[in-house]
Amino acid sequence: MERRKILIATKTYPSISKKYRETVCTAGVLLDEEENPVEWIRIYPIRFRELDFEKRYKRWSIISAEIERNEKDYRQESYRINDSSIHIVREIGTKNNWQERKSFVLPLQFDSISEIEAQGKSLGIIKPKSIEKYFFRNTDREWSPKQQVIQDQGDLFEPSVELEKIPYQFGYKFTTVNGARHTYTVSDWEISELYRKCRDRASGTTLEEREKEAVSKVKQKMEDEFLSKKDIHFIVGNLKNHSRVFMIIGIFYPPKTVQKQEVQTLSLFDL
Repeated sequence: MERRKILIATKTYPSISKKYRETVCTAGVLLDEEENPVEWIRIYPIRFRELDFEKRYKRWSIISAEIERNEKDYRQESYRINDSSIHIVREIGTKNNWQERKSFVLPLQFDSISEIEAQGKSLGIIKPKSIEKYFFRNTDREWSPKQQVIQDQGDLFEPSVELEKIPYQFGYKFTTVNGARHTYTVSDWEISELYRKCRDRASGTTLEEREKEAVSKVKQKMEDEFLSKKDIHFIVGNLKNHSRVFMIIGIFYPPKTVQKQEVQTLSLFDL
């Protein structure tokens, strides 16, 4: 393994794994010795919630860790990590309209999903030409029986909090600069956590009322605020077993500049 620096750009909501019980996919930017961006990198699998607290990196942290190519994954961006070697170097803030964050990710921007695939890649950041619709939809409220069995097989000596199943999916319909239209769900942990926090703080007396209020709050964030005030980019990645299937694994949302607010308009869309 080689020790390298990585900018953490996004983390997906944890998933149930037969081998690892619970895993998180982290996407970031591999850096050179001077902390210049080199290429996109996927760190998987990683049992994030089982890491020591001082190693639980936040989004937009630069970490140093021992990594190596994951030879069991055909996707060239996929790496394994020695999680005991993780050291958090520093966090990247939002000064000057996210200028430092932009300096890491925007040099590695693609025009479209087709361009990502044409270069033999499976991970990258794109800026949609237009966003036609924000949407949400119901999904399973409980883990499958097989997934629940895995959940129940926790470590008796180090019990962990059971992973909650989010009963909704959130996403966007959008068009890229080459005219291709896509409908992608968002697996960004940040969005799932937004839903959970809004539900837990909701004023409704029943679960149904609290969930309805939480879904409305997420809509307000992802549609009203993001589409009108943010310069939206999508960090996208494909599925290992379905290489042509991509999803949004992270949303990059620096504020729009005054100039962009004047020339770019985005309508709000009813569900």
